[in-house]
Amino acid sequence: MKMTAAEALVKCLKEQGVDVVFGYPGGNILPVYDAMCESSDIRHVLVRHEQGAVHAADGYARVTGRVGVCMATSGPGATNLVTGIANAYMDSIPLVVITGQVPTTMVGTDAFQEVDITGITIPITKHNYLVKDARKVPLIVKQAFHIASTGRPGPVLIDLPKNVLQQEITCEDSGDLKLLGYKPTYRGHKSQINTACDLIMQARRPLIYCGGGIHASNASDILTKLAETLSAPVTCTLMGLGAIPGCHDLSLGMLGLHGAKYANLAVTECDVLIALGVRFDDRVAVDFSSFAPNAKIIHVDIDPAEIGKNVRVDIPIVGDVRMVMEAMLERLEEKSCDEWLAQVGEWKKTFPLRYKAEAALKPQAVIEALRELTDGEAIMVTDVGQHQMWAAQYYKTKKPRTFVSSGGLGTMGYGLPAAVGAKIGAPDREVILITGDGSFQMCMQEFGTAVEQGLPVKVIILNNHSLGMVRQLQDFYCSRRNVAADFQKNPDFVKFAGVYDALGLRISDAGQLHSVLEQALRHDGPVIVDCVIEKDENVYPMVLAGQPLCQPIEG
Repeated sequence: MKMTAAEALVKCLKEQGVDVVFGYPGGNILPVYDAMCESSDIRHVLVRHEQGAVHAADGYARVTGRVGVCMATSGPGATNLVTGIANAYMDSIPLVVITGQVPTTMVGTDAFQEVDITGITIPITKHNYLVKDARKVPLIVKQAFHIASTGRPGPVLIDLPKNVLQQEITCEDSGDLKLLGYKPTYRGHKSQINTACDLIMQARRPLIYCGGGIHASNASDILTKLAETLSAPVTCTLMGLGAIPGCHDLSLGMLGLHGAKYANLAVTECDVLIALGVRFDDRVAVDFSSFAPNAKIIHVDIDPAEIGKNVRVDIPIVGDVRMVMEAMLERLEEKSCDEWLAQVGEWKKTFPLRYKAEAALKPQAVIEALRELTDGEAIMVTDVGQHQMWAAQYYKTKKPRTFVSSGGLGTMGYGLPAAVGAKIGAPDREVILITGDGSFQMCMQEFGTAVEQGLPVKVIILNNHSLGMVRQLQDFYCSRRNVAADFQKNPDFVKFAGVYDALGLRISDAGQLHSVLEQALRHDGPVIVDCVIEKDENVYPMVLAGQPLCQPIEG
């Protein structure tokens, strides 16, 4: 059957199970939009900025486990996607990014809205394509989805010149995938697994340290079973939150720079560290040379490049964490570590997360109130900054794929469009965005997308009229010289909600907290809640540069 390459692209997206595309049209991607108007099977979400499209696709992918898809035109449309592509690459999120390009006859001439987007994105994609032969579109789409979703997930970009999209082709089955050199290892080496199990059974103070790889392999249930079998506490990276219920007796929450002191003490004192789907980043292993100094380290990851990259590893296992844990459970026996669990329990009592409750509104209290009102069942989306750390510390999410945040890249402005994507991906779940006044203003226009799409996203702004994390870092590292950290004039966020005929609320003291949040959560449309907090509230614990993980400032 003859059709244009643009029509073939849409047909192939449907074959891949795509039900929603986030995008922004423009001249060189118009053939695809024209083809999409013939299809009612794919929902197109028109964002307000291309960066919103890629972040929304990212949020959709995180909560569904499916490949997120976004589109933009050439030139500035494509370059506006770059931050979001890098964000997904750092956090191993599966995306297929489709961009228009100038006609092949104009490539390399500095034509209007021409950029070399494949060249620009080589370092931040798993793979990318500049399609010059229209007949290859079906095969390339099939390859792109396969690459994005297998092995260590990540973004794949397809750049499509306008004249290629307009060419007629015969859209046939592209046949078997033949990707030379791309063969991810899923089953860990049997001998290495046996050696790891022997070491684990000998451990007196085992600790499980897990990250985003648990979510990528849908392994939360196996992780919990492994922890219970071994009587091993579990600590998570920011990306790993929700891998084990935050309320589980074995959960230690987040470790690292702003992690709980008891989690960091457990890392310091454990004798066997079982690292699952993590990359030992510098937010966790603040000082690589002194991380887990008393432990033998078992590292399981599907990406061999991550093993031994930052921290010495005693037993490396390359493979899918779910498959490796299942193989381990076949060999491991139940064990008790009563003395170790008693010690960890004592640390929890001695060094709890804490703050001073006052009449003034405390950001920690806002998060705790949301946790109480939702029972930890909501999808919690965050931006980046102090509010992100407070949410990670105090929300204690119950389920996997329900804590959505920018980890590796730390992208301010990520939260609102990601919340839009998350709500579209999980329409029956409560979606709450925790953001700051700084982060919110980076992509605040996407509130219009939420309203237009009828998405009852609840936006909770922790408003301190400053770039709180910048100010906190300046306090500690710049002798309190706070430069360019304060906003002299913020918008009225309640009125901003009203501009879109949405509900805007404000909380200025602790006495209003529960009643206003209850009103926001009951409302059946989008809501902005402006929570006015004190400027000098800091995130604690905090491990300073050069200090051991177990010796944070506690505030």
